[in-house]
Amino acid sequence: MEILNTTKNLRVSASASRADTFSTRLFGLIPRRSLGAEEGLWLEPCAMIHMCFMSFAIDAVFLDREFKVLRVLENFRPWRFSPWVRGARGVLELPAGRCSGRLEEGDLLVFRP
Repeated sequence: MEILNTTKNLRVSASASRADTFSTRLFGLIPRRSLGAEEGLWLEPCAMIHMCFMSFAIDAVFLDREFKVLRVLENFRPWRFSPWVRGARGVLELPAGRCSGRLEEGDLLVFRP
């Protein structure tokens, strides 16, 4: 799916996948070695993530039910745990560095199939 930041009128991801089952959320990006510049993974429901067994850093964007950005963790490295983000409905995982200048707290996103 395509993800747009309507606040800044920018594309965040051209090709994001969805992880909405227990196993797809648990394993997430672990089997991957990298993400392409326009790729992402939307984890829903999710309010906290782990980076156990990951081999690369990511940017993690925590969103509420209205797809408002609650928190951005840039360059989130392997073997770390995120904080529990109150009010988060899901987490968008993007390549490290992708959020810089594109996303910040308070921005609104739109997901297009």
